[in-house]
Amino acid sequence: MSKLKRFFEEMTKEKAPGPSPTFTLFHLLHALELIAEKPIGRSKLAENLNVGEGTARTIIERMRNADLVTISKAGCALTPKGVRLWKEYKSVFQKRIEIEKSELAFADYNFAMLIKNRGNKVKSGVEQRDAAVMAGAKGATTMVFKEGRLTIPSVSGDVLKDFPRVANQIVRLLDPKANDVIIIGSAKSSTEAIYGTLAAAWTLLDDC
Repeated sequence: MSKLKRFFEEMTKEKAPGPSPTFTLFHLLHALELIAEKPIGRSKLAENLNVGEGTARTIIERMRNADLVTISKAGCALTPKGVRLWKEYKSVFQKRIEIEKSELAFADYNFAMLIKNRGNKVKSGVEQRDAAVMAGAKGATTMVFKEGRLTIPSVSGDVLKDFPRVANQIVRLLDPKANDVIIIGSAKSSTEAIYGTLAAAWTLLDDC
């Protein structure tokens, strides 16, 4: 996964003298996700990413140059290389669901993501919260599944007991296993909540 991390981070870097890119790593990841679902045109992609069509054009061009997508009348679709990277990404970032507002999901829009086998990477959860805020979210709550229980570092040793409504929803829909991480990203808009959740989850990847 460290190779995948470097690959996507390299794609967001400035390619030539001029203005800095108007998109982030998390726009690229969300674009990959949308294109993996079904072929999509530039206008629809821009709408879903909440960016202008010029930015969407640049994102598509970066992905095309990296041999991740092909472009046809049907829209953008993943290449075999794009499919391989998508499968590698999904092997760790397995599921994401929208959840209702609660004590742990405190904004108008809230997404919970399951990150496989990264519980040992979580310290206090502050790093994930800060990353989510930098990506435009209001915050993030990080949970680790260990010894058969959902826990929140320094907050709760048993989320099911302390926050039963949201914990039951998460366990039922995401089905975490030992050492899995659940991150809830919360924001005032759906796209900001998605980007905040992705940003928080991204901190759990290896740097080397």
